[in-house]
Amino acid sequence: MPRKLLKKYLPHPQEIKENKYLRIFGKLLHASSLWHFSRHSVAKSFAVGLFCAWIPVPFQMVLAAGGAILFHANLPMSIALVWITNPITMPPMFYLAYKVGAFAMGVGEVPFEMELTLDWLINGTLLIWKPFLLGCLMIGISSAILGYIGIQWFWRWHVLRSWKNRKHGKAPSSH
Repeated sequence: MPRKLLKKYLPHPQEIKENKYLRIFGKLLHASSLWHFSRHSVAKSFAVGLFCAWIPVPFQMVLAAGGAILFHANLPMSIALVWITNPITMPPMFYLAYKVGAFAMGVGEVPFEMELTLDWLINGTLLIWKPFLLGCLMIGISSAILGYIGIQWFWRWHVLRSWKNRKHGKAPSSH
């Protein structure tokens, strides 16, 4: 079953409950619905986590936790999915978001040279913030929808395959 595989790689509930950034949610973190591994809770967690991964702010985990609480999604999965955005993947992901936003707005790509200075950060982002944020929103919504539908489909396929194998006397898969 997919839930065994997922539980193997996700953080333990106690680790999440003790996280200093997630303490703001207090007793909300103790709701049992946040810890279930069902097709619906995991699909919702993919929607929440993938959407939050495209929000260009620090502490995406806090936003994902809030989304998981709001939508009764699986909390560990929602939090884990925001790590798709990490120091290695962030530059190409956010460049793609900028390109998508610029295309959607019908504006050309603004040529710029990146410098690691406060002046460049302030002035450079003023040139690109609208298409960048639009692209993040568009890709975030698309990722959330595709993630939700994809997990619903995969989970259902996996269960049907297991039933079929059981019906024909085959050994269950090792997941």
